[in-house]
Amino acid sequence: MPFGISLPELLILLVVLLLVFGAKRLPEMGRSLGKGMREFKDGIGGIEDTVNTTAPTTPTTTPPQELPATTSEPVAPAPAASAQPAETERETVR
Repeated sequence: MPFGISLPELLILLVVLLLVFGAKRLPEMGRSLGKGMREFKDGIGGIEDTVNTTAPTTPTTTPPQELPATTSEPVAPAPAASAQPAETERETVR
């Protein structure tokens, strides 16, 4: 038996379920459980179909662009900002 449940244990489980839920409710529960399992299986199958039908995309590699030619002369650094901050007038808002 699956899951290590023997026949006597399965019969005891079914009797307990019958006593707890009743003869009227038990078939409804079985139907709804079967529908749920079927929907889950179909949902998983749909995902597998989608994964299998989409072609794997291989990234296309473009050759690296040529770098601009460099000169052998160094470029002069940008002038430094003045050491003293510019003085500005402050207005008071009332």
